[in-house]
Amino acid sequence: MPDLVIEARKAFIGPGMAVQRILPFRLRRMVGPFIFMDHAGPVTQAPASLHSMDVLPHPHIGLSTVSYLFGGTVTHRDSLGVEQIIRPGEVNWMTAGRGIAHSERFEDPQALAGGGLEMIQTWVALPEKEEEAAPGFNNYRPEELPVFTDKGIWMRLIAGNAYGLRNEVKINSPLFYLHVVLDAGAKLSLPTGHPERAAYIARGSVETDGITYKTGQMLVFAKEAEPLITAKEKTTLMLLGGEPLGNRFIWWNFVSSRKERIEQAKADWKEGRIVLPPNDNKEFIPLPEDRSRPADMPNPEPLS
Repeated sequence: MPDLVIEARKAFIGPGMAVQRILPFRLRRMVGPFIFMDHAGPVTQAPASLHSMDVLPHPHIGLSTVSYLFGGTVTHRDSLGVEQIIRPGEVNWMTAGRGIAHSERFEDPQALAGGGLEMIQTWVALPEKEEEAAPGFNNYRPEELPVFTDKGIWMRLIAGNAYGLRNEVKINSPLFYLHVVLDAGAKLSLPTGHPERAAYIARGSVETDGITYKTGQMLVFAKEAEPLITAKEKTTLMLLGGEPLGNRFIWWNFVSSRKERIEQAKADWKEGRIVLPPNDNKEFIPLPEDRSRPADMPNPEPLS
């Protein structure tokens, strides 16, 4: 059975954009190098203004953001001048390194197409030696990502290696990340060879060791566990994990192995030393007030 069950909880990343937040959790800050996970949507009906869903330019350090859509589109812009419409099945991997700012807007006419906007975003912490690397961005098309099918099972490898699958998505530490769809009754074991592993139920429900788990729950398994997961209905899972990186401090959108680096990032954003996207620099999210919380507390709410 799972070592821990995490219940997704509601958070807001914009005035009109609520998400289900899975990581970080008070009893489990990370799974492998994954330090953050949000599930947005499905948004099937546009609010009065799509602009209210936008996430304005905001900064990151010490991590990579990984955006993966089930439906709809998102327009990404960043400090490097990248402008990318993110579509379902693509992997968008932005490495913040020493500092980057980006925005996510829902201005594309297809923003709510394909059954509605639905997105998973994770943050992958960088190893200490790469925390100050130059920022970068890569978009990987669905045809670059291997797919495996078996009776009642469909899976796409988003990054890393698992079940004998590999791809060319550039990663910075050993990990695995998969999108899995199971038909009712299909059975699946978790990948082996990774010390930390978890399964997030994005849709549907599963059973393991005689207990049923539902949409919005993350099941975290011990290293020695060999769970067999059975889908109770058509189910979508996100499987993830990998090698742990050690303790990380997280405050707002900043992640680092050093508390003083978080403080420096706060000052850099406040003083304008992290460059805004050149194609989206008319507005931005200011540094939140921070009068009492230490840098290792996940407050205020991180953005995507």
